[in-house]
Amino acid sequence: MKMDRAALTAFLARDFAQVAAQFAVESVEDGRLVLRLRVAEMHLRPGGTVSGPAMFGLADVAIYLAILSEIGAVAQAVTTGASIDFLRRPEAGVDLLAETRLLKLGRRLAVGEALLFSEGQAAPVARASMTYSIPPGAAQGAAPA
Repeated sequence: MKMDRAALTAFLARDFAQVAAQFAVESVEDGRLVLRLRVAEMHLRPGGTVSGPAMFGLADVAIYLAILSEIGAVAQAVTTGASIDFLRRPEAGVDLLAETRLLKLGRRLAVGEALLFSEGQAAPVARASMTYSIPPGAAQGAAPA
């Protein structure tokens, strides 16, 4: 692991200050990461539930940080493909947690998945899978299983 919880939190605050306060890295280890979305009024849609774009953003940031935990602070790694399934309505007024894992970490591409949960609930509210392009020359860690 090249970046731990503290390093990822500092990176987010430095390079993505506009959104960093919305997120908290809960844990990181061996290609797995848990990220919290601090749900606020701006994340809600009519009916008082968390919006799809907010859930997509959580999944995207979580998988991105899981990749960086393995390759280091490569701000230019970008999302090249994404799919998300909305499974059930998130609980209103409750933070969301993204439990991520890397499925593939190559020299040029990384693939990860995230399950999103309303805090305290066992059933996921969404499932996302994303592919990222890693710029040439970025330092690589060992590929996770």
